Amino acid sequence: MREPIEIGGVIVKPGDRVTIDVPLSELYTHTSLTIPVQVIHGRSDGPRLFVCAAIHGDEINGVEIIRRVLRLKYMSQINGTLIAVPVVNVYGFINQSRYLPDRRDLNRSFPGSEMGSMAARLSHVFLKEIASKSTHGIDLHTAAIHRDNLPQIRAYLDDEVTKRMAHAFPVPVILNTDLVEGSMRQALEQMDISVIVYEAGEALRFNEDAIQTGVKGIVSAMRELDMLPKLKSYKPDVEPLVAETSTWVRAPQGGILRAITQLGATVEEKQVLGVVADPFGEKEEKVIASTSGIIIGRTNIPLVNEGEALFHIARFNEADTGAGIKKAFKQEMEPDTDLKHQ
Repeated sequence: MREPIEIGGVIVKPGDRVTIDVPLSELYTHTSLTIPVQVIHGRSDGPRLFVCAAIHGDEINGVEIIRRVLRLKYMSQINGTLIAVPVVNVYGFINQSRYLPDRRDLNRSFPGSEMGSMAARLSHVFLKEIASKSTHGIDLHTAAIHRDNLPQIRAYLDDEVTKRMAHAFPVPVILNTDLVEGSMRQALEQMDISVIVYEAGEALRFNEDAIQTGVKGIVSAMRELDMLPKLKSYKPDVEPLVAETSTWVRAPQGGILRAITQLGATVEEKQVLGVVADPFGEKEEKVIASTSGIIIGRTNIPLVNEGEALFHIARFNEADTGAGIKKAFKQEMEPDTDLKHQ
């Protein structure tokens, strides 16, 4: 028999599924604030995986992804433990804001401290009560407000376990990124907890393709970790393309953007991605790709200031990525008949 797991002062026994409110603080209304957590503690030994969303409070796609994962019928029969945290930044989520009320970015405030700022205290509680009880993690994100991200994984691929999780996730692009100072990923890697970040969609909007890919990806990663049985018949036709670097193309002048390049498009260096013009059309500047690659992020609002980030391009070593990206993305958008909801 497995040992029980304790989160937020609550003991969860093997075979139990429990919703826990991890205490944070009191608001100035005298209302208690908590981080909602659901724990599925399987009867059989296995990894302890946390899946979290809304570290940035306006990134809501991940909240729906976690809801759908928890409704999958076979989740109650997993090996190991699933710790689901749909809303980490409860302050920002309530206010529909990326940040905390003191305007700090929670994902630049790890590992935090018990006596620090709001962000530092929240990150400290998350690491102490949730992440430290885990062996692996999946962190769900979207683009910032008025931007959109192609479904992608960001991971530190020098870690072999992290690399396995990243390649199990059915996305067209994996971005091999360094660990950013103050990020949750950096704090967890220092604790020997392998974590990947799933990026897809935009803030404050549901994107069905992004949500379906996220659900499918979490299930696939759990199978890779032997938390769920592997599908004998499943074999991806195309491996994700791995990018070592990426760059933003910025507005050459202020004005109104007419974008002619879509998310997921393969572009060549010096290709025209759009045009920025003043309201009279008297002054126009082309937006030129600074490198070859794939558009993995872009702005959705046509009103731009000089220097604003417009198109995010992932750069690859492969000579021909066009057919690969289209085939991979088409394949992963097809429905998975194995994912049956209650």
